[in-house]
Amino acid sequence: MDDQRPPAGVLRAFSATADPVRLSGGKGGTWRAGDLVLKPSEGDDETRWRAQILATLPESPHFRIARPVRAADGDWLADGWEAARAMAGHPDQRRVDEVVRTGSAFHETVAHLPRPAFLDTRSDPWAYGEKLAWDPRSRTGDDLLDDLLDARRPVHLPAQVIHGDLLGNVLFADGMPPAVIDWAPYWRPPAWASAVAVVDAMVWHGTGFEAALRWAHLPQWDQLLIRAAIFRLGTWQAAGWEKEPRQAYEPVVRDIVGYVRGAGKPLRGDGIMPA
Repeated sequence: MDDQRPPAGVLRAFSATADPVRLSGGKGGTWRAGDLVLKPSEGDDETRWRAQILATLPESPHFRIARPVRAADGDWLADGWEAARAMAGHPDQRRVDEVVRTGSAFHETVAHLPRPAFLDTRSDPWAYGEKLAWDPRSRTGDDLLDDLLDARRPVHLPAQVIHGDLLGNVLFADGMPPAVIDWAPYWRPPAWASAVAVVDAMVWHGTGFEAALRWAHLPQWDQLLIRAAIFRLGTWQAAGWEKEPRQAYEPVVRDIVGYVRGAGKPLRGDGIMPA
């Protein structure tokens, strides 16, 4: 958890007058000050790219977005911090189908964007996990990950800019469309973002495999599930976080691999492939 609160100069730069309060979730470094949400930038080029797009993105009846706020000097950053308008609502990871539908609407809106150059210079654990999932030459020596890697087959789907971390970053509020926050951009097929959300729900929020089956009509869905699980496990491996997710992932990986090897046949309620 990042204990650094927004410095006084940052608060002044974004005209924040309320005392900042740390927000739960994420990486622990996000703060709310009145109607602003502030957090340290994790890449200046990415922050400015994202802010410029979100500032001008058309309103949609299907989702809300957190509009970025410029600093007093006109930049989207102040001393390494960025700011956006606070959005009403709370995440609900049990509503994975609504998250997937919201993500799909968001992806339709940003489908015209060209591939941003900063994706080529990322070197964080998430970039490692993504590369591991999609590089056909990748191997790890980890049995759980290599079971997934062995089940991969080529994917031939068009790529675009997507939001690769949807499940905890869609907020629900009564009487309003869902809000999309904390855009994590990747250049992949949009349905891969849906698969990541479904895998997250199954691993961490008790969602059954039937959630995966509900989206089986999406093209090459089984292979996108495989790559979603590799992405998440590979990120954990690269980050070296203390909490080992293996126990949480093992049953989900078993179900996904069984589903793929069964050529997309549905599982029984106990998670076992039919004979």
